[in-house]
Amino acid sequence: MARGKGRKSSMPFEEALRRAADEAIAYRKSGGDRQPHEIESYAQMLDRFSGALPETGEDPDEVIRDLVSTTNPGLRAMADPAFFGWVIGGSHPVGVAADWLTSAWGQNAGNHFATPAAAAAETVAGEWLVELLDLPRGSSVGFVTGASMANFVGLAAARGDLLRKAGWDVEADGLIGAPKLNVLIGADAHETVFMALRYLGLGAKSAIRVETDELGRMLPDALNKALQSIAGPAIVIAQAGQLNTGAFDPFTEVCALAKEHGAWVHVDGAFGLWARASGRYRRFADGVDLADSWAVDGHKWLQTPYDSGFAIVADRDAHARAMQMQASYLPSGSEAEREPSAYVPELSRRARGFATWAIIRHLGRSGIAEMIEANCDFAAALARALDGAPGVRIVAPPMINQLLLRFGDSDEATLETVKEIQRRGRMFAGPALWRDQWVMRISVSNYETRADQAGGIAAEILEAWKQGGGAAMPRSAGQLSPA
Repeated sequence: MARGKGRKSSMPFEEALRRAADEAIAYRKSGGDRQPHEIESYAQMLDRFSGALPETGEDPDEVIRDLVSTTNPGLRAMADPAFFGWVIGGSHPVGVAADWLTSAWGQNAGNHFATPAAAAAETVAGEWLVELLDLPRGSSVGFVTGASMANFVGLAAARGDLLRKAGWDVEADGLIGAPKLNVLIGADAHETVFMALRYLGLGAKSAIRVETDELGRMLPDALNKALQSIAGPAIVIAQAGQLNTGAFDPFTEVCALAKEHGAWVHVDGAFGLWARASGRYRRFADGVDLADSWAVDGHKWLQTPYDSGFAIVADRDAHARAMQMQASYLPSGSEAEREPSAYVPELSRRARGFATWAIIRHLGRSGIAEMIEANCDFAAALARALDGAPGVRIVAPPMINQLLLRFGDSDEATLETVKEIQRRGRMFAGPALWRDQWVMRISVSNYETRADQAGGIAAEILEAWKQGGGAAMPRSAGQLSPA
């Protein structure tokens, strides 16, 4: 669109934009020198940000300068390769650069007429994602905030399709008076799936929990028994990458049993579904393509910036029926023109497809596979380095990128070791409750983390065990020395 005559072409905020870019680059370059976790508390940061409501505006450059100085003390180095607290990607610089442009372009990605470029980028990036994950070609993809919302979207499609087949239009008539919809879910499913069930009116408490094995995998015999005990439409929720152990449900058996009962299978694959992109690890997700819908994060193993997730549904029509909206002021196109808002619960949103398209272009199929395999190699190397160390027990060896450790065979020693690691600030790991015992949870998901770094991380963990958990342990009852 051409500028109107006489309109100023100067850019009064250019200095602020340049400062933001310079500060962002400096922040990322200083990653290796930053203490990842010696940060100020929420109360301290609240004090920094607080102040009276400004009565008059301030210079934009000064505002950005102050934002940087105020914010930095309260930022965790989540993009650091030594961050293992959660499955959090490193926000790859190529994706960050694309995301900067996305913000600068200021496009609302609601429909293809308003922003043809955003819609086209999503269409192509979505097709690439389906191919990378080797899911049914032609599946629809909704670009959402993350796996939490992707689970919501996939389960909304399931709810609508199953009830429609039972003679009920839930999108038009709601749930009051609708046929009962059964939900069967593994006992070790992620909490965000239960959250989605609450949002959809299906109820978290009413879901039938299916027994799992020692690594959190759904047991087919238990699923079959549960399916035999119900009547009416059903959703089976499976998992690719258990949040603690990284384990995968046996999808071939799960999907076969579900289909025998006419059930819809939804897969929470927040990070584990990316194993499909690796020749070495895709075997763990064999049969996952037999499901009906999938949730997966971009800001985890694809390394896109926040926020980025994908709701993928094999039945494009079921997906659109659950999500699409219509209004007289919104332009409509032909069936060949994909409407971004038809597959997500948002009309106004950022154009998430640009960063996804850029990351896939940059890394390619081979680069994505190499990154995933490097992370898994690191987890395996770290387990080998710690295996047999006095007082250290590997609770769950890495299947892919997750490793669970316990120290001194006690909750106290384990939690003290985690606390010491966080205090020392050379890496970050967090605690998790697994099978009623506290463990240290190592999650490897940064594009810069490599197996040759495992020795240094193992030494840091052992030193923290010695100084923290080990120092707190009594030397009676045959307690092993931590070093």
